[in-house]
Amino acid sequence: MQPVRVAILGGSGYTALELIKILLRHPGAAIVAITSRQQEHIAELHPSLHHRLDLRCQPFDPDALQAQGVEVVFGCLPHGASMECIPPLLERGLRVIDLSADYRLRDVSVYEQWYHEKHRDPQNLAHAVYGLPEIYGAAIERARLVANPGCYPQTAILGLAPLLAHHRIEPAGIIIDSKSGVSGGGRTPKLNFHFPECNESVCAYGIGHHRHTPEIEQALSDIAGTPVNVLFTPHLIPMDRGILSTIYATPTGPIQEAELRELYRHYFARQPFIRIRNQPPATKDTAFTNFLDIYVQPVRGKILVIAAEDNLVRGASGVAVQNFNRLLGFDERTGLV
Repeated sequence: MQPVRVAILGGSGYTALELIKILLRHPGAAIVAITSRQQEHIAELHPSLHHRLDLRCQPFDPDALQAQGVEVVFGCLPHGASMECIPPLLERGLRVIDLSADYRLRDVSVYEQWYHEKHRDPQNLAHAVYGLPEIYGAAIERARLVANPGCYPQTAILGLAPLLAHHRIEPAGIIIDSKSGVSGGGRTPKLNFHFPECNESVCAYGIGHHRHTPEIEQALSDIAGTPVNVLFTPHLIPMDRGILSTIYATPTGPIQEAELRELYRHYFARQPFIRIRNQPPATKDTAFTNFLDIYVQPVRGKILVIAAEDNLVRGASGVAVQNFNRLLGFDERTGLV
């Protein structure tokens, strides 16, 4: 069986590099094209790829990608740019896994409210499948367009899914306190990610208006079957990679710690990348892996959930390959363990 020919849009960023490294060890994938405005050899953009991938970045041209036999495209472009590039790819019969936020929110008005930008591809937005395999796996397998989930939302959605699915917590008043490494802000230089600004400092940002809030609420509402309301506050931590989310929810009735753990283990029993822990996880436990670790326990009348992941692997490129595996019928773990 010939490997699936894939292309990556936007090859200069951290998520593209992580994606390339994973796909290079994937026996069912062959990277045949990488696009970038910086039309350099990929090893010039990412020196760690010297003697590992011999490709020069090319301008975005859907006809050229089709002529190169590309079957699946990974989009590593910023929001706003993806919705311009993806429609012509879908028109040519290519399947797309988009790592931007452009197709995550089903309601156009919600996207425009939180991203302050008009959505220019509502037609394909209506057909996009939210790419969280543990929740939407069957739909992903049939999709033409997969909207890869955000990094923060995965810890919140998967951290709360068993509780909401079984109506063990109230759907309102959920507090999500999340902390992320600096790589979550991307590779483009920004003042608050400058070393003297972020080193030896922790700060909250996007208070009350972070764009991942509606994404979290949309998926959790699907799981609960009723509207879910969260208060989500992200923080920047002076480390390269990793996300740790501490979540507080109100139980609907008495529940014991052992019962909670069993609930989580049963819910995720067939999910190879979810690990239910007996002790609170640290970000180093999941670094450079596609695992998402969860710890849960009752505390003083609340339920406390702690979830950890690598924001570049599980939070972006790793789950994109997990979606690729679902899409093409590979074992879900291929290239990731």
